[in-house]
Amino acid sequence: MTAATHHPAQRVMVLYTGGTIGMQASANGLAPASGFEARMADYLASQPQLQVPQWRFREMSPLIDSANMTPAYWLRLRTAIIEAVEQDDCDSVLVLHGTDTLAYSAAAMCFQLLGLPAPVVFTGSMLPAGVPDSDAWENVSGALSALGQGQPHGVQLYFHGALLAPTRCAKVRSFGRNPFVALKRNGGTPKANTLPGELMYRQPRHEASVGVLPLVPGIGAAQLDALLNSGIEALVLECFGSGTGPSDNPAFLASLQRAQQNGIVVVAITQCHEGGVELDVYEAGSRLREAGVLSGGGMTREAAFGKLHALLGADLPLAEVRQLVELDLCGELA
Repeated sequence: MTAATHHPAQRVMVLYTGGTIGMQASANGLAPASGFEARMADYLASQPQLQVPQWRFREMSPLIDSANMTPAYWLRLRTAIIEAVEQDDCDSVLVLHGTDTLAYSAAAMCFQLLGLPAPVVFTGSMLPAGVPDSDAWENVSGALSALGQGQPHGVQLYFHGALLAPTRCAKVRSFGRNPFVALKRNGGTPKANTLPGELMYRQPRHEASVGVLPLVPGIGAAQLDALLNSGIEALVLECFGSGTGPSDNPAFLASLQRAQQNGIVVVAITQCHEGGVELDVYEAGSRLREAGVLSGGGMTREAAFGKLHALLGADLPLAEVRQLVELDLCGELA
């Protein structure tokens, strides 16, 4: 399908989760606030030159600062998106979300909504709507206009006039109007020929437990074991360079081997903004592979975290989870 054949949105469901975009002053600082639907309607009515599709509005509960986002909330958001398409007869969805964890949520939804026959766009703002120099309304109207022009099925992130693939981008700035950038990660990983039926959007999901551990000089088995023994089902291991770690530390490698024996999936990604993991290039990487660590290729932290939640939450056999980690499902490794 080419961009020219994407059907323009006719009925958009706007899901408001909270975040800076709708925050208002409180005694303790900016906090999520209800009433954004009326403010959005007033703004769009004041801009008759804007061509946006019809839209409906649903306020998620509770409204949250995105710093409080959780995988459990993702499952509620997933359900709300599916209901918008299958029950409310909407042909597209716009999610309003705080920027701090927006890339995480959008990446997670890429895997949670595989096969959904509708486009989903996430946006937010760096300053609340209505304050001087806010980017809120330009992002809302820009995202609606993009949907009105026709977008492919799947999840995208809209910010500052650009549409980004959530599995290939990250928030890299805490200021300004352009906090998200596409990361230049190595691709070339084989694409899954067919996706298991359990991964399709209509199938049930449950919450999984996934940890993240960045490697630093001198890290040892004690820190790794503390996380592995915390009840997690999978671990995103943020390695140095092309996928290296403390390969001369027998206790560290033994911990990784125990993780595999205990059914914990460990996936290596790079801490670098560009490039990716190739575990067999250096001995320090190949020993991680020998200990059972899987290659995350060029996946971002956000993509790897969201992918593991989706795979484990679908109750796939462990061997299939390990296989699918290293195969491209929706552009995260392309």
